[in-house]
Amino acid sequence: MGKPKLLVHVCCAPDALYVLGFLRADYEVIGYFYNPNIHPREEYDLRLEETRKVARILNVNLIEGEYNDQWWFEITQKFKEEPERGRRCDVCYALRLEKTAREASELGFEIFTTVMSLSPLKKADVLNRMGKMFARKHRVDFLAADFKKKDGFKKSVEMSRKHELYRQDYCGCLYSKRQTKRKSIR
Repeated sequence: MGKPKLLVHVCCAPDALYVLGFLRADYEVIGYFYNPNIHPREEYDLRLEETRKVARILNVNLIEGEYNDQWWFEITQKFKEEPERGRRCDVCYALRLEKTAREASELGFEIFTTVMSLSPLKKADVLNRMGKMFARKHRVDFLAADFKKKDGFKKSVEMSRKHELYRQDYCGCLYSKRQTKRKSIR
């Protein structure tokens, strides 16, 4: 019997390089790039192209979700003043995790997960709780993880340097970018 098929939500190439590589030992891994939060479009295109590069490096398939930033803005509008890691981020996590769960179910995957828990700025417990909830809703399993443990984030930084990957300095959304700019001005 072969390895279980795992759909992995990917938000950026550096995180994907480490996590997809790590998971290949136990799963048939397929990446899923779905990030309507990334703004502006040039940033989205850059992150997608870098993720395609990772897929080629690791020889894994990559599914590219639709980009609909206007829908994302509508959903997060009332949380635009929230700080990074606030409720806006939870809404954004939920949006992307549910879409990944739905995609996994519709495409016949046995299980799904996300690379987002690799980031020291992301709340693994929240991501895992949401992932399990959407797994039940869409009748697929969720691989709960905290990929930053055991130096996962450090390893991803080293690996992305080795492969000369673009490393972004904000999560992707316009609000996060504004907060990053304000911090750098001070």
